[in-house]
Amino acid sequence: MLLRTAAIALLLCVQSLHGSALPAVSSYEFTAYRMQQYNLGQHKYGCRGAIVVAEARSAEEPSLTRRCVIMKVEDFTTEKYSEAQRQNAAAILILLPQNISSIPHNAVESFMVSESETLQKETLMPVYVAPEDEQLLYMYEEVKQAAATRTSSIFVRVLRSMVTATAFQILVINNAPIKATTDNAIITLEGVLLGAVEDAPTIVIAAHYDSYGLAPWLSYGADSNAGGVTILIELARLFQKLYSSPRTRPQFNLMFSLTGGGKYNFLGTKRWIEENLDHAESSLLHDNVALVLCLDTLANGDELYMHVSRPPKPDTPMQSFIQQLEEVVSSRFPWVKVGLVHKKINLVESTVAWEHERYSLRRILGFTLSHLEDPKSELRGSILDTMSKVDFRKLKRNGIIIAEALARYMYNLSDKGSPKDVQVFKGQLDIQDSRISSLMSFLTSVPRATQLLDKEPSHILLVNSLEHEFKRYLQQVHRHTFRQDKRDPDITFFDQMSQPIVMYRVKPAAFDLFLGGCIAAYLGIVYYAIQNFGFLYTKLKAAVKTKHH
Repeated sequence: MLLRTAAIALLLCVQSLHGSALPAVSSYEFTAYRMQQYNLGQHKYGCRGAIVVAEARSAEEPSLTRRCVIMKVEDFTTEKYSEAQRQNAAAILILLPQNISSIPHNAVESFMVSESETLQKETLMPVYVAPEDEQLLYMYEEVKQAAATRTSSIFVRVLRSMVTATAFQILVINNAPIKATTDNAIITLEGVLLGAVEDAPTIVIAAHYDSYGLAPWLSYGADSNAGGVTILIELARLFQKLYSSPRTRPQFNLMFSLTGGGKYNFLGTKRWIEENLDHAESSLLHDNVALVLCLDTLANGDELYMHVSRPPKPDTPMQSFIQQLEEVVSSRFPWVKVGLVHKKINLVESTVAWEHERYSLRRILGFTLSHLEDPKSELRGSILDTMSKVDFRKLKRNGIIIAEALARYMYNLSDKGSPKDVQVFKGQLDIQDSRISSLMSFLTSVPRATQLLDKEPSHILLVNSLEHEFKRYLQQVHRHTFRQDKRDPDITFFDQMSQPIVMYRVKPAAFDLFLGGCIAAYLGIVYYAIQNFGFLYTKLKAAVKTKHH
């Protein structure tokens, strides 16, 4: 009886442990996207590592050495990133929610700041970002729960580790070395609307169309700078209607430029200006350029800042345009704050802050319009810059302000005594909500990172579609493809930015040892009972008699 009771108890214990255990070995494959890696001139940025073979751990664990640290967006901070580096962690894997709008606002701001600071340095530690799914969230909760037990007693920690804990191994399938890619092309599109007179002054309207963020494959750049591109294309559509009639054609040339490489020191703009000024036999940039208007991050905010390299002088085209813009804002949108931000170009620095600075370096005066005051704002390059962060009403309002100010300047409406609240673009000439929505959806349908735009079919299609939009509204449309000197490239990208990763889910070896110990104990009890059957039987019989008496 005693033998049977002990055996049943031990078997139930083992069965319960077995029942709670996950399968001995199971695997799950997912795609993760590696952090930026590029060389800009002699400066190196991003992560230099790609291979990961490590156990998953929470960022809350005290020991991260040779472990893959799993974080959610809300967990990722500069401090935790630096701590993982200090402890020589094997890698970091950040889980990105499918719905970005579900992330609290303060967590978005915190992540963007940490993301920006991380991208300023290089690291050997691989950093990956993967969209969240059920399996990855399960792993995250398991490793987080394991980290929470470190405050428990030693006995509880050991018991959990042996019996209930699940170990996750993270393995990057591709173990090939990272290779540099210097054959990336930077594409710039240009088109014009010719003025009413032959030697008309030229106004250049420019925007960069590429995006930037922690991982190129997840950089959709809604505010920066799909918003600027959308306004530029709408300006081309609206002014094409005015230029199509001799009665309303202004005495200005309008030159539109969509440039690549904007997130990498505006290399596309630099090469395009060089092409027009140094190599082309004739170009509108050679002649009388009144001003250059660059559009950047205009899809949000109630501020509109004009960034200049030098303060505009009185009675200059730039000063006149700024005056017209201020009149439009004060008469129709008085709640919008308009400001002038002067930042002198530092020739010692190897990078420029805004696109207009590329023109200023060639003595062509221009400025950038943005709702951002600080050129180093983290909003200009983040994987969280998605459609959920765009305010379509403010994007449309900014487009109206720019279009009306440009028309007032070109037609000299102030000197002609027109009222300050006159509307040039209304009715059929209005900026359309449906157009803005469809353009923004199209531009953010694929990541627009520079290193992807001439490689992937869907990305090539996007550039082709932008060229088609130019041809619908503009004349003399040209596509400039700038390839780099492989011996001395301006920028060098690297491959393996999208990686298949396998997550192995296993019980730790301690569990097998514990289970083996339980079986050995059971067999030991059986052996002892057989060897001492007579003694046990006598004791049991005596106990039964005592109970009856």
